[in-house]
Amino acid sequence: MKQGLSLRVSQHLALTPQLQQSIRLLQLSTLELSHQIEQMLDDNPFLELDDEAASTDLFAAPAANAPAAADEGADASPAEEWESPAPASPEQEMSDQWEGDGAVELNADDGEWGGDAPARNPPSDASEDRLDATDLAREHLSLAEHLRQQALGLRLSPPDRAALAFLIDSLNDDGYLEDSLESLAHSLAGADEDAAAAALECLSLALRWLHNLEPTGVGARNLAECLRLQLQARPAEPLRDLALRLCAQPMELLARRDFKRLAVLCGHAEAELRAALALVAQLEPKPGRRFANVERNRIVPDVIVSKSGRQFRVQLNSDVMPRLRVHELYANALRSHKSAGGAPALQQRLQEARWFIKNIQQRFDTILRVSQAIVERQKNFFAHGELAMRPLVLREIADELGLHESTISRVTTAKYMATPWGTFELKYFFGSGLNTDAGGNASSIAVRALIKQFVASEDANRPLSDNQISDMLKEQGIACARRTVAKYRESLRIAPTSLRKTL
Repeated sequence: MKQGLSLRVSQHLALTPQLQQSIRLLQLSTLELSHQIEQMLDDNPFLELDDEAASTDLFAAPAANAPAAADEGADASPAEEWESPAPASPEQEMSDQWEGDGAVELNADDGEWGGDAPARNPPSDASEDRLDATDLAREHLSLAEHLRQQALGLRLSPPDRAALAFLIDSLNDDGYLEDSLESLAHSLAGADEDAAAAALECLSLALRWLHNLEPTGVGARNLAECLRLQLQARPAEPLRDLALRLCAQPMELLARRDFKRLAVLCGHAEAELRAALALVAQLEPKPGRRFANVERNRIVPDVIVSKSGRQFRVQLNSDVMPRLRVHELYANALRSHKSAGGAPALQQRLQEARWFIKNIQQRFDTILRVSQAIVERQKNFFAHGELAMRPLVLREIADELGLHESTISRVTTAKYMATPWGTFELKYFFGSGLNTDAGGNASSIAVRALIKQFVASEDANRPLSDNQISDMLKEQGIACARRTVAKYRESLRIAPTSLRKTL
């Protein structure tokens, strides 16, 4: 076998650490990005938050505030249209993600980015009655706190008070006691059976105290017990006693409203059972619902779309844009010692700070570009609502912006847009199409809106079936099978026909 040397030229893509960081930051949600920034601020001494208003905006403010025509058919002058960035070629996409070459040379100007973002604390001239997030969280009264305040008014021995406090801490957000008393007793006593029996007796007594606290039904182990506790708190009457007998039956029969089976089990006529079930329907199945902290589940939008006349303005939410800059004092100190050739590791850390600021800037720039393209293609939705939504796939936005489809998928995941119709995830504006009689396509989101509209206007005594809704859609020129209607109805959390019928 003869040996020899040969040269071969090939091309391959290498994911540099900077590019990997850019991709990772792009797919993070706002909360995850905030945690990532806090971690970088702790790890890198050259990175700091800018608490002072910056005079420069490195984020292309004209593009961020550019308006889009609200009506596709309206005539708009070139100055009223967006100046969308020119689509990049596929070969340029990866270079768009990172333009650095990995060098550790020091830049002459280490400016800040995101200077338009307001400080996290309210301005000094704000109204005195304006509350920050800490004040709002302090004002919220949780279910556990509400129960503890009531427990202070009870004359209990120290062991009973401790057992009641333990049960209160064991409740879930809905006010239910998910764990059995036996398991809770063993968690306190361990392997000691005598101590577990004593703990079980103490917890059983504390549970009776808990059942007498407000809201009524708190501390129940299941739905039937929760409804029973609320019924027992009502004045005695024949209808209440029948409702108690109903709650003693299997809950699936009540959910299906199987009055024939319930009439046999309870020994009453269907008319009486309907009246008793109407009383049960007035009860609260989740006693802790009104104590839920809604602020905890609030969504902070990344992009805000506002209407101005017949146009829509797309801009980034300044509240989620971090104001980062390189620490000038440390950077100047390192620059003065550069001639000595020392601290290459510190130079690398300084460059990492610049990379992080650049990648953060590019993340928001990409989100803005994608949002502008979405608003441009879904102008009818922003003008008329979800009934005017058009079919849209990721490939259309990717081709328009010169990005990869996976990049659009990362941008539209866990990123939210505030619109005149509500706050939606960017993925909400993408949907498949259904064929119409006119030869076009109707967005699946618009079909869901039609289904919701049909159900909202139906006769409560004779609710529409899935077949009837399918026929109504065909009358609108939309070919939608019954199974598709059922799938859309379930995604909208609309109950089936039997459960929507009025008692």
